[in-house]
Amino acid sequence: MSLAERVRAAYRRIEQVDRPEIWIDLRPEADVLAEAAFLAKRGSAGLPLYGKLVAVKGNIDVAGLPTTAGCPAYAYRPEADAPVVARLRAAGALVLGTTNLDQFATGLVGTRSPYGAVRNAVDPAYVSGGSSSGSAVAVALGIVDLALGTDTAGSGRVPAAFNGIVGLKPTPGLLPTEGVVPACRSIDCVSLFARTVEEAAFALTCLAEPAQVHMGRFRIGVPSDLGPLAPGWAEAFAATVEDYAAAGAEVTTVDTSAFLSAAGLLYGGAFVAERYTAVGEFLDAHPDDCEPVVHGIITGARDIPAHRLFADQETLAGLRTEALAVLAGVDAILFPTTTEHPTLAEVAADPVAVNARLGRFTNSTNLFGLSALAVPSGTVAGRPFGVMLVGAPHDDLKLAALASLRGSHVPIVVVGAHLRGQPLNHELTSRGGRFVSEVSTAASYRLYALDTSPPKPGLVRVSAEGVPVAAEVWSLPLRGFGEFVSRIPAPLAIGKVELADGREVSGFLCEPAAVEGAKDISSFGGWLGYLRA
Repeated sequence: MSLAERVRAAYRRIEQVDRPEIWIDLRPEADVLAEAAFLAKRGSAGLPLYGKLVAVKGNIDVAGLPTTAGCPAYAYRPEADAPVVARLRAAGALVLGTTNLDQFATGLVGTRSPYGAVRNAVDPAYVSGGSSSGSAVAVALGIVDLALGTDTAGSGRVPAAFNGIVGLKPTPGLLPTEGVVPACRSIDCVSLFARTVEEAAFALTCLAEPAQVHMGRFRIGVPSDLGPLAPGWAEAFAATVEDYAAAGAEVTTVDTSAFLSAAGLLYGGAFVAERYTAVGEFLDAHPDDCEPVVHGIITGARDIPAHRLFADQETLAGLRTEALAVLAGVDAILFPTTTEHPTLAEVAADPVAVNARLGRFTNSTNLFGLSALAVPSGTVAGRPFGVMLVGAPHDDLKLAALASLRGSHVPIVVVGAHLRGQPLNHELTSRGGRFVSEVSTAASYRLYALDTSPPKPGLVRVSAEGVPVAAEVWSLPLRGFGEFVSRIPAPLAIGKVELADGREVSGFLCEPAAVEGAKDISSFGGWLGYLRA
């Protein structure tokens, strides 16, 4: 598909989904097409993000469009792109427009905007999450490939979790925040949304120079106490932990009380005063032009005494020491990204308390100067469930590699000594193997008892008089699969095994010459049937 076709398809998608609340300012299609034509003439050489379509959160400067921060009365027209936007364009990306947000990036719900509440991409009755609401939904609905958000208390991670996409929150300072309307300037981050971990990590490497990831086995810390979660979420989190363990990661329980205590300081202490420093004078002068909840939160920080800030800074320093000590023993800590997924109606009924609960696991990350990555992890009640990996400063790519580990599995069909309860099953489980299901092969095979130690069968595909053979499908992490296959002794080998449902899955087969003179045990229906006979 040409660049022009991709741009046209994006604008048709915008019409199709009919979510006007996603955008604050959308560039005219003709302007983006003209830019695409210029880019196509130049060619893709040296442009790692060539033709990627991008949305930019409305508190980040985009030349030619007003920067509103979700408040029309605040709007100004920047003379130039913010540096992070300029880097995107220099890498070959095409910006479609600026997206809606919780006003002045104050909120985790995506409803605090005069441009309208941004509805969830999967279930419109539920919130999209904020404050980077429009950016997340634009990616989730397939309009753009990448989007920029900002993240101070979780604004680049909570929307990712609610919409089933990836939210990469880099180490503070890794991406420049010049040209970004500040929320809390000292801890603000520009974040990235993408549909896959690989896309997000690659985009980060195109915009900055993150530290390289180590190779080897990963060690993940899991909180000893998660606190209250929405129904089904604790079970979904436990299943995710099991997935990482099955993928080869070592899992250990850790004390995350320092993270939770620091999370309470961000809004419950004096640090919220920095939001007043950023835009408080404007809110004082324009009370009727501001979203009421946002106005109350920011102006309420006006009179916090200085001694409280110094006391909170001292408390935070101690908590950060504790948190870094915990992280020193693991490669990352795995949390649920947030605590619950509220409906639009629930937020409207109690906007402050519901919002506050959502930041339990995200609020502390930037206060501590850490890296974080939010990734999808299935669904609960039909809506996306997400988890978050939190790592030490500059562990951004390490987190991406760890997150990718969970998805890198290979199915394998076993028919004999590697079945559950059989003597070689440990060769699967010791490499992170996980039982998937009992299956049957297509009726195209014969099974033979081989003269080996321990005893094993040989599965041979035949052109006539084949029978279905009982088998099991296991899932192996990619690295474990390679090691496992390299140690399989002749005459066995790994090839494609056709299953009764028509799938072809990698599995154990035997060289036909090796079964000459071997006992045909096909009539027993499988290896376990033969052993029990």
